[in-house]
Amino acid sequence: MAIDMDAVREIAFALGSVEEDEHFHLRSLKVNNRIFATLWEKEQRVMVKLSLTDQSVFNSFDAETFFPVPNKWGQQGCTFIELARVRPDMLQDALTLAYEIASAKGRKKK
Repeated sequence: MAIDMDAVREIAFALGSVEEDEHFHLRSLKVNNRIFATLWEKEQRVMVKLSLTDQSVFNSFDAETFFPVPNKWGQQGCTFIELARVRPDMLQDALTLAYEIASAKGRKKK
């Protein structure tokens, strides 16, 4: 069963203090005013901002489900997740990691 955008939002908002906002032609999920995910609704993908190590681990697990964004952003940890293929627990893990990274960066700036 494929995960839809409502399920992505439900997981993200359960993390706490998450806001949804516009980001160019996409919707973004933010914590502490920092984007940790963007919703690619037409493509049925989510982009999460991971560390390069985390990106590598997810990609090694399933390269058809988790893969770097194909540009310089991908080389900085931005990772696509194919919603039609991802397991709910793996999506939860990826969103949580991206949230924690953004949350920690947001705290350092204050």
